Amino acid sequence: MGWGISRLIGLKAAVLLAAAYFVHGLGMKVLSLPLIYTCLIAVLISIASHPSVDLPLLLGKASNGSFPLWSWVMFSPFLFFIHLFVLLRRFVKNEPLYTEIADGVYVGGWPSSVERLPPGEPAVIDCTCELPRSSTISENSYLCVATWDTRAPQPPQIESAVRWAVRKRSQNKPVYVHCAYGKFLSVFFCYSRFKNSLVFYYVLIIIVVVYLSSCI
Repeated sequence: MGWGISRLIGLKAAVLLAAAYFVHGLGMKVLSLPLIYTCLIAVLISIASHPSVDLPLLLGKASNGSFPLWSWVMFSPFLFFIHLFVLLRRFVKNEPLYTEIADGVYVGGWPSSVERLPPGEPAVIDCTCELPRSSTISENSYLCVATWDTRAPQPPQIESAVRWAVRKRSQNKPVYVHCAYGKFLSVFFCYSRFKNSLVFYYVLIIIVVVYLSSCI
């Protein structure tokens, strides 16, 4: 599962603190203030995303996928950083955004626009807590399972998402499950073993959140 978001953001905090100390030593005290604030936010995120804490609600992402104004202001260093990081990684990696792993069931990365969604106006299961729902997909059926990258949702969240996905498929509606980045190797294993079974949906959502989004 690699470093995990807690360690990575903790490392970022250490780098920011060193940079703030260096800048302060040069006499540029005013310039060091935003670095110190960004460092403090990174420390807070690192703690909240640690497995022993696991508090995705810290960022305030609502059930409709939006962030309140206070969150954009308070956590702007992290939210803008992760937003830019996802877009930059997508540009550099040049990977397909989504993959169909069963009839009408897609998995992939965060859809920044409606053009990046699978065809058929799919119902969307959003397994991120740090990325907003794009306003361009506001008409799609939507379920937010707010989860830190590289972490797993709680069992009640998984059960709710599975029931929601099964209900949408029973209505012949495509389902798109996405994390931040979207990786597909384990999903193919999941499909080959559990296809045509409700267990497939459980394994799918767990893999998308726990493993797929950990490959950063």
